[in-house]
Amino acid sequence: MKSIFEEDTYNEIKERISNLDENTQAKWGKMNVGQMTWHCQGPFNIILGKDHYGMKPNWLAKVFFKKSLYNDKPWRKGLPTAKFLKTQEQKDFNTEKTKLEALLDEAYSQRDKTEWEPHPAFGYFTAQQWGQMQYKHLDHHLKQFGV
Repeated sequence: MKSIFEEDTYNEIKERISNLDENTQAKWGKMNVGQMTWHCQGPFNIILGKDHYGMKPNWLAKVFFKKSLYNDKPWRKGLPTAKFLKTQEQKDFNTEKTKLEALLDEAYSQRDKTEWEPHPAFGYFTAQQWGQMQYKHLDHHLKQFGV
């Protein structure tokens, strides 16, 4: 599994994000491109310790879902979205894209960090798992929007 902490993968993701514009249409799902770029900021806010969105430890999530966050198996289209990462509000694409790029850059700048804060619901991840999880989430949504 690729990781955003690998230089080639980081650059690939940056390029794919740069290929989005305010007119990019989703191939599936309900989000528009502004909402998607806003949504993709959430996991970065978690990894960087900026927000835990009120999540609590969940042993069922750890047992049944944790590995699916960073393994090689792609997520299926139309998976339910956590409520705190959903919005019905219209989001300004350019603003949200800039914020997402800044969070990606900030996470990448910490790629050599060995100890990360635990995920509020899933517990501890290694640096490798955090990087893979971020890649998998971004890849899923960038494919959703055809980039």
